[in-house]
Amino acid sequence: MKPAAFEYFRPDTVGEALDLLATHPDAKLMAGGQSLMALMNLRLARPSVIVDIGRLAELTRIFDDTDDLILGALVTHRTVEVDPLIAARAPLLADAARYIGHVGIRNRGTIGGSVAHADPAAEMPLATLVLGATFHIDSASRGRRQIPAEDMFVSFYTNALEPDEIITWISVPATRAGQGRGFVEYAHQHGDYGLAGAGCVLDVGADGRIAAVRCAVLSAADRPLLFTADDVVGERPSDRMWDALAARWARATEPSAEDPEYARRLCEAAVRQSLAAAHERAGNQEGNPDAEH
Repeated sequence: MKPAAFEYFRPDTVGEALDLLATHPDAKLMAGGQSLMALMNLRLARPSVIVDIGRLAELTRIFDDTDDLILGALVTHRTVEVDPLIAARAPLLADAARYIGHVGIRNRGTIGGSVAHADPAAEMPLATLVLGATFHIDSASRGRRQIPAEDMFVSFYTNALEPDEIITWISVPATRAGQGRGFVEYAHQHGDYGLAGAGCVLDVGADGRIAAVRCAVLSAADRPLLFTADDVVGERPSDRMWDALAARWARATEPSAEDPEYARRLCEAAVRQSLAAAHERAGNQEGNPDAEH
């Protein structure tokens, strides 16, 4: 099938794009187009106006701040996967990007586009959520504001943006000493939608005890879900702990799959595996000689 007729604009600057959104309140933004075009071709989405922001080169930049890594919203998934600065400063993003579709899709799809699409089975919403990212938002009428990742994802394909707003930049807290990460996804085959997935960030102190733990899961509700566990702070990591946390968090999910219990079991396995991977990576860093495996 082909999409229904629509009016098409391709601005050269963020300012032009914002003006177009202000003029056309029913417009739909298109970045890489890897999600939107599929929906339009199936006529599941029928926007009357498309604003293609693919030419906004200013939003393809990546740079280091004191405590954060700053990514333009149009940084592609492929860049997230292979860029050495991202690998050094926010490696969980690179881990997650490797699960997105195939190379052709990763070459076109963008991190900002994936976040705005708000697919609960997508990898970038999960990764930005577990990392505690902040989204920088621009509007011609409202100016600038920030949305924490915890507040961005509302429901199925629904985000917290107003119709005339654009995600311009994403601030991601950089990895710290003693911090490990794990990302696991299960699908029928690589590149398919994830049946279950989990991303975890584990902070371990110099004494080998847990300082903080965060975990997010995909395909487990109408949005990516974030879990923390203050009750294990100060405890020594163990496989028994991972089993208990994975079981607790899986029970709290609300999968829309035909077999919710099967989905929960997959989620539990993904969480357990990602926690173990995060612990191994944290324990391999200096300052954690007593980490238990």
